[in-house]
Amino acid sequence: MQSVTVSSKFQVVLPITVRKTLNLHPGQKIQVFLYNNRIEMIPIKPIKEARGFLKGIDTTVTREKDRI
Repeated sequence: MQSVTVSSKFQVVLPITVRKTLNLHPGQKIQVFLYNNRIEMIPIKPIKEARGFLKGIDTTVTREKDRI
């Protein structure tokens, strides 16, 4: 586990191992929120990267007879 220091401007520098693992780049947006008394950070990916991520998913649904 790595630790970071909060600057006087409330900024933190993400360790290089984290930046490389998540493929983060300067200027990239990150969503920040509180969860169970901790800070969660999720990189916001361009919508074009989501294209095709559901490829091959089974879309058949068993429906009740009164819902057809």
